[in-house]
Amino acid sequence: MGLAHVEPHGDGVEVGDDGLAVLKVSVSDMDNNAYLLTDAATGTQLLVDAADSAPRLLRLVAERGDGRLSAVLTTHRHADHHRALAEVVAATGATVLAGAADADALPVPVDVRLRHGDTVRVGEHVLDVVALRGHTPGSVALVVRTGARTLLLTGDSLFPGGVGKTTSPADFTSLLDDVEQRLFAVLPDETVVHPGHGDSTTLGAERPHLPAWRARGW
Repeated sequence: MGLAHVEPHGDGVEVGDDGLAVLKVSVSDMDNNAYLLTDAATGTQLLVDAADSAPRLLRLVAERGDGRLSAVLTTHRHADHHRALAEVVAATGATVLAGAADADALPVPVDVRLRHGDTVRVGEHVLDVVALRGHTPGSVALVVRTGARTLLLTGDSLFPGGVGKTTSPADFTSLLDDVEQRLFAVLPDETVVHPGHGDSTTLGAERPHLPAWRARGW
């Protein structure tokens, strides 16, 4: 199913397939996950969340695909998810992508401001952008269809056991509404969720708990 556990600063785990490689690595003491996507046909690479450890991320880029990084996508504006962003962009010239409502909070200019329903291309693969409002106003997730499976890179918006942290009842309702309507209502149970911290899960494993999440309010 592509489920993956990685240790902070440890070896990465492959969660994609032969057509679109997806390397999951934990790059910080806060167990921040970064995901390096590489299209097999073209060598094109996309990094999701340059969270920390820029030298390590740059080394991984150099070792994979065509050795060049096309773009970096930041799932949301919280600093622990973009501590290495400026250094990675300076070294590679990669295009910077982020949710429109979070873009101005990033430490580098954002080239592409993403909105719900947009797409991101990685070589021959087209990824869907899903806005999930609540953890931050501009949080985005990516739907990645590798051919063999469907993956969700959710940042801090969806984890095993619940949605991401929110600071008000209104933000919690917004986030859970978006997660239910834009993820659970349209994607199959086999979809593997890869969050911004910690372990993976599936939509099917989490679906029965949605009413309990709403009832508890977090």
